[in-house]
Amino acid sequence: MSTSLDSPPELMPPEDEPQLEGHSTFGDRFFRFLATSAGVAIMVALALVFLFLGLEGFPGFDVDPSNYDGKGSFGSLVLALLFGTTYAAIIALIIAVPFAIGVALFISHYAPRWLSKPTAYVIDLLAAVPSVVFGLWGGLAFGPYIQPAHVWLHEHLSWLPFFSPTPSATGRTMLTAGFVLAIMILPIITSLCREIFAQTPRLHEEAALALGATRWETVRYAVFPYARSGMVSAVMLGLGRALGETMAVSMVLSSAPIITLGIIGSENSRTIAAHIAQNYKETTPDKVAVLIACGLVLFAFTFAVNALARYIVQRGERSHA
Repeated sequence: MSTSLDSPPELMPPEDEPQLEGHSTFGDRFFRFLATSAGVAIMVALALVFLFLGLEGFPGFDVDPSNYDGKGSFGSLVLALLFGTTYAAIIALIIAVPFAIGVALFISHYAPRWLSKPTAYVIDLLAAVPSVVFGLWGGLAFGPYIQPAHVWLHEHLSWLPFFSPTPSATGRTMLTAGFVLAIMILPIITSLCREIFAQTPRLHEEAALALGATRWETVRYAVFPYARSGMVSAVMLGLGRALGETMAVSMVLSSAPIITLGIIGSENSRTIAAHIAQNYKETTPDKVAVLIACGLVLFAFTFAVNALARYIVQRGERSHA
């Protein structure tokens, strides 16, 4: 009995063997449907929020000047509030970003395993603390505790506009609010940076070490270039959290809708979120319309910041590739 080599027998799968192609196709389609539905739902929710803010807040652009907290016009009011919102967020980033990157590097590259995991858990637990708790702690405990530091800054650095005002006796200043915001955004930036640092290709780090690089040089030339776009994303997410924070800032900061660079005095700029939280009880229709219009401006400003961050990340990824 001979078998032809030119036409080998066709191998047929057993009849009782399950066909995976149909199941795989159905799973792909079902997952695509879920992902598309989730994306569309998010976009619809954002569009509805923007539509509501636009319809309800549009009358607030032009109402009686008495509803603008002495500013005379909506533009003057929202400009002062935008300044305070951005100012507080920048102070928080200046304080939080170096600590967040340092803690992330310590957890991912320097700490032994028995110490890195508990440290990561403790940092992640900070994200679960309600903002009201941070506000109470900042206003009642941290503010009076840091007040002597305000006095020292005024005595030694009063030639700078940031520390020129007379220090507040309560410690409830923009600097205190910046520290509280920094603690609140620290877990977000640290967690994302830690994951990005841990995904650095091991071969890149081993190649740098083999060429004689120190541990810091390895991090500088192998880890940071690979994680640059992820670090920008983490910082921007932290910025978004700082821009929209309400209760902690309103409970810590004694503020007014003014523009000032001082961060240790009794007169401080007010954020949009804190302004809405402190005035929402006023039930006059014009005042409510002004507050909703301020919320619309904050929504658009945050959206623009996130869009800019996305553009920076994509540009960094293209240059890295």
